[in-house]
Amino acid sequence: MDSTQRFSTRVEAYVKYRPGYPAAMLDFLAGELAMGPEAQVADIGAGTGILTALLAPRVARVWAVEPNDEMRAAARRLLVDVGNIGWSHGSAEATGLPTGSVDLVTVAQAFHWFDRAAFRQECQRLLRPGGRVALIWNDRLTDTPFLRAYEEGLHAYSGDYEEVNHRNLGEHDFSAFFEGEYRLDRFENRQLFDLDGVLGRLNSSSYAPAVGTPAHEQMTALIRREFGRNAVGGRVSFNYCTLVYSGRV
Repeated sequence: MDSTQRFSTRVEAYVKYRPGYPAAMLDFLAGELAMGPEAQVADIGAGTGILTALLAPRVARVWAVEPNDEMRAAARRLLVDVGNIGWSHGSAEATGLPTGSVDLVTVAQAFHWFDRAAFRQECQRLLRPGGRVALIWNDRLTDTPFLRAYEEGLHAYSGDYEEVNHRNLGEHDFSAFFEGEYRLDRFENRQLFDLDGVLGRLNSSSYAPAVGTPAHEQMTALIRREFGRNAVGGRVSFNYCTLVYSGRV
C-alpha cells in the first residue's frame, strides 16, 4: 500500500484518539531549537494537525504539509479559525514550499514512512542557514500489565506491525540523516481511556487489524479482557515517552 494512503480509512479515529504532545516538548523546541514567535515552521506529514495546532500559537507561521487528502481535509476543518497556517498537499520529498523559507522542520509520527535521502535533500532546500529538523514520536511504553498485553496483542494479530514500527529506526538511520551531531530528548506523555477509548485508539493505527476480520475480533477480545483486569476507576493509562531527535541536515 502507498504509505501516504494508509490512514485514509482511519481519519476519524486518528482525530479523536491519537495523543497530543506535552508542553515541555514545545518549550524545548522554543528554547533549544529557536522556535520563537517570529519563526516559520514546516510541519511535514502533518496528518490531522495534532502537532500543527500546538505549534501555531507559538510561531509566526506554520506550513502544514500532508499528502493524504482525507487527513489534510480533517485538519483544515479542525483548524479553520487559525489564521497563520498554510496548507500544502505536497509530500515529504517534494513539499511545494519555497526554497529557504523556514527556520525549523518538524515531523511527528511520520519520518519512518519517508524516503529519507530525498527528504533530507528537501530539508536542505527549505531551511534557512542554521535551521534545524526535529523528528518526533510518541513512543508507547509497556510499563503496565495492560500495556504489555496490548503490545503482545499487536504482535500476535497485526499483519505488519513489526514491519512499519518506527522502532525499526536505529542510530545509523539518524546518523545518516543529520549532519554531524544530533541530540535525543525525552518527555513524559500519557492518555487516559475508557474501554471505548482504547478500542478507538487501536483503530487509529494503520497496522491495526481491519474491522470485521478474525484478527480484529481476537484483538478486541484481548483488550476487553485485559481492560477488565487492569482498569482503575473505569480507565487505563496509555503512557508514552515523547522522543525528539533534532539537529542540522
